[in-house]
Formats: sequence, structure tokens, C-alpha cells
Amino acid sequence: MSKVKIVIGDRLGKGQNIAKGIEAAGGTAIVIPGVGADMKVGDVMVSESADLGLSFCGSGGAGALTAKTKYGFPVEYGLRSVDAGITALRSGKKVIGFGFMDTEELGRRMVEEYIKLGGK
Repeated sequence: MSKVKIVIGDRLGKGQNIAKGIEAAGGTAIVIPGVGADMKVGDVMVSESADLGLSFCGSGGAGALTAKTKYGFPVEYGLRSVDAGITALRSGKKVIGFGFMDTEELGRRMVEEYIKLGGK
């Protein structure tokens, strides 16, 4: 059984806490380094054959919409809570855009829900 692979792209170059939560739950986190990383989520998902992408910026939409436009990933964006992210995951979204929210809880719960849904 392979691990859930999740790409994290944050406009301000953060995402390390989310990565800790992903790793703690048994997933693999790929944090895109640098400012503007949210705009590269779709590119890195394709190059790394990732299962999910999490994008973070002020509005919570730019990186997710870029991934949809370039690669056709189903997206949800503008989210502000972990529970909203779980709902998006349950509805089959592959790239989920949030406002800034670098928390371990988000990473951990996304992996747990993905596994529960039978993704890995």
C-alpha cells in the first residue's frame, strides 16, 4: 500500500506545519519552497504524481484555479476551515484552496479522511 502524497503550495512559502500533520498521519508531504508556491501546485502534482494538492493564499483560490485551468483538476477554493476541506475532499476535489492556515490538524485530518474514503 502506498502513502497518500500531498503537495502543499503557500503564497508566503509556509506549509511546514501542515506537512508535519501529513507525515504524522502516515502520508507524504511535498512542500513547494518559496514565495508564490501556490501557483505551482498543479505543476508539482503532475511531476510528482501526487494524490492531492493544497493551495494557500489570501483569498484561497489562485493556486487551485491555476491547477484547474492548466490540468483540469477538480477544485474547491476560498475555504477557511478544516471541516470545509474535509467536505471538499469527500466531494472528490483534488486541489483544495484555503486562506492562510498552516496547521498540523489540517494535514493530519486530510490524510485520515483520504484513507477513510479508500484513496490509499
